[in-house]
Amino acid sequence: MSERIVLAYSGGLDTSVAIGWIAEATGAEVIAVAVDVGQGGESLETVRQRALDCGAVEAYVADAREEFATEYCMPALKANALYMDAYPLVSALSRPVIVKHLVAAARQFGATTVSHGCTGKGNDQVRFEVGIQTLGPDLKCIAPVRDLALTRDKAIAFAEEKNLPIVTTKKNPFSIDANVWGRAVETGFLEDIWNGPTPDVYEYTSDPASASAPDEVVITFKEGVPVAIDGKPVTPLQAIEEMNRRAGAQGIGRIDIVEDRLVGIKSREIYEAPGAMALMAAHRELENVTVEREQARFKKTVGQRWTELVYDGQWFSPLKQSLDAFIGDTQQYVSGDIRMTLDAGRPVVTGRRSESSLYDFNLATYDTGDSFDQSMARGFIELFGMSSKVASGRDQRQAEGK
Repeated sequence: MSERIVLAYSGGLDTSVAIGWIAEATGAEVIAVAVDVGQGGESLETVRQRALDCGAVEAYVADAREEFATEYCMPALKANALYMDAYPLVSALSRPVIVKHLVAAARQFGATTVSHGCTGKGNDQVRFEVGIQTLGPDLKCIAPVRDLALTRDKAIAFAEEKNLPIVTTKKNPFSIDANVWGRAVETGFLEDIWNGPTPDVYEYTSDPASASAPDEVVITFKEGVPVAIDGKPVTPLQAIEEMNRRAGAQGIGRIDIVEDRLVGIKSREIYEAPGAMALMAAHRELENVTVEREQARFKKTVGQRWTELVYDGQWFSPLKQSLDAFIGDTQQYVSGDIRMTLDAGRPVVTGRRSESSLYDFNLATYDTGDSFDQSMARGFIELFGMSSKVASGRDQRQAEGK
């Protein structure tokens, strides 16, 4: 039997050409693997048939939308994961679920190598290959664009020469990666960081300046996961999709950032993540109500490290798994309702309630009858400032002795 190579397949020009390109360059049979993580567009059956028509000996397709939402997006929500305090890991989160299916397909079809369409200057090559090495340490990796000199002009020429069933003349000025958690846009005129994004950059969000009337929504969480919207039960996927629609209509979730890539360069990226950003705003506020102060402070440090690991392609690493355990423990009381107004690009929290709330009205109120014993404050302040007071006294003595 010939050597077999599994190819991460999108159905577009580059990966369609890569099927024959890899076969000619290596002599191997190619198995195309298409994974639906909510990117929209063509049906999986259409993509599967195109892969076969382009020369794949097998085509493995997987509807991973629920899996992606539940097992990848929800952990990111619990971690409040924002890389560089802005980017909700849109692409980074989808890579490990795709890797999981690539390795599964390699096992199913007896492949020895896994291939992806990444370039040599992006983050995704690392995310794919580190994940593949972890889940399938015996598998090899190749990248046609990086390793086999497959450029776009060569891809178009190859497709036309072989009469492949793929459009070769239309070229989008942007490089776009989309899934249910968000949409990433780069290249083209956006590479000049002085250029502002034009309206055609956006698809998931409306212009915040021309948004419709404000939209009030109540999101119910159970242990950090949204389980209902306006009282209607939802799955994680349904929650994201509903908030993509409603927050997107208000222009929420537009992000324009010069980002520090893992490979050491800075890159200008435009993201749209309306559902992710709205859900994260609600989740953070519910944590403010239900998570104890010192635990919450430390969780920010853990969440930041978790975010960096996922961005850097370390989803399957031992440290990330350990951080998952801590973050999961912090979510045991993060249950309740958050009311938000979605308006003109902003999700504004207007109400909070929780059976596990740490907010005590009788302690917080300034009205007569409050249960806070103010007589304790003087002694607390004396003790709290004691170490600074002692250090200040030493400094004064040292200064006087000079």
